[in-house]
Amino acid sequence: MRFLVDAQLPPALAKWLAERAQEAEHVGDHDLQSASDRQIWDFAVNHACVIVTKDEDFARRRAVTDVGPSIVWVRLPNSRRRDLLKWFEQAFPDILDALERGETIIEVI
Repeated sequence: MRFLVDAQLPPALAKWLAERAQEAEHVGDHDLQSASDRQIWDFAVNHACVIVTKDEDFARRRAVTDVGPSIVWVRLPNSRRRDLLKWFEQAFPDILDALERGETIIEVI
């Protein structure tokens, strides 16, 4: 699976995902850190990425269309990188299961 981590989340999350045998990049790896949501969406579609984001706009957009990338919508409060990665460690198996089942919006709280 290929993940694209959005700008509100740290590049360390992409690294963490890559360390777990996932293809993962941060938007900054593609000079998209200041890109519009549409540019990020189009990149994800063209490169078959799952968008990992805190931006509700991606979830809303995916909810009203039959095509597009899957969205992992992170709704955790702002936290330290260490705490975010610890949380992902616990939630990641469920996230992968949801994606493998074909879910297109995975809301993580």
